[in-house]
Amino acid sequence: MSTDRRHWLKGAGAALAGLWLAACDKLTQDPRAVRVLRRAETLTYRAQRAATDRRALAREFTVADISKDFRANGSTRPDSEAYQAMLADNFADYRLVIDGLVEQPRRFSLGEIRAMPARSQITRHDCVEGWSSIGKWKGARLGPLLDLAGLKPAARYVVFHCADTLEQTLDGTGQYYESIDLIDAYHPQTILAYEMNDATLPVRHGAPLRLRVERQLGYKQAKYVMRIEVVDRLDGVDESGRTRLGRGRGGYWPDRGYEWYAGI
Repeated sequence: MSTDRRHWLKGAGAALAGLWLAACDKLTQDPRAVRVLRRAETLTYRAQRAATDRRALAREFTVADISKDFRANGSTRPDSEAYQAMLADNFADYRLVIDGLVEQPRRFSLGEIRAMPARSQITRHDCVEGWSSIGKWKGARLGPLLDLAGLKPAARYVVFHCADTLEQTLDGTGQYYESIDLIDAYHPQTILAYEMNDATLPVRHGAPLRLRVERQLGYKQAKYVMRIEVVDRLDGVDESGRTRLGRGRGGYWPDRGYEWYAGI
């Protein structure tokens, strides 16, 4: 895809996102509008998958381009007792769980993840709110981590369960989570970052691990990743009839009206 076309798509996406946010509350209260928007999102997803190279890289920048002040958005310090205990011990007891539709569920310490082949990249973070920042990220590629667990044939999506809670809800849907499909999961720039700008990832930016999926908007870049679950669908229900993942839209913000597929 040409640079001009990519810039046009980003500009159009940002404009649409602004309109979407302005009308979000009213639209999500109208079932007919929700059905129309979900159909449009599905068409956008399929069209972008068909029109773009699945392995095309997001633009990478130079050290001179790194933003002096990279804004920390959303949660900046989870207040759960479990997270606070891990933070106090410099994440010595942290274990990244990979389970779900895998042949061999795995648990990795932060040291084990740091010892895996790493990728560094300087990329631009585009927020749906309209601001952008450039940062340098280093971390383990997600694809090889999934391969160590071995995906089952039914696997279609990767869900990231996080340590932060953005709102208190009786049904537990205030816990932050996000998801991507296997194409984005195996993209070479999709990493679990443990360093930012050549230093240990700060707590406000998602320590100990945050997802970087560089061809999507900022709210897809889940922070404080505790568990990775491989699933066959995002809207499934458990044996009691309750939606198993959040409210069934694939992420904390998609559950509240944002697009699940936020490709740029």
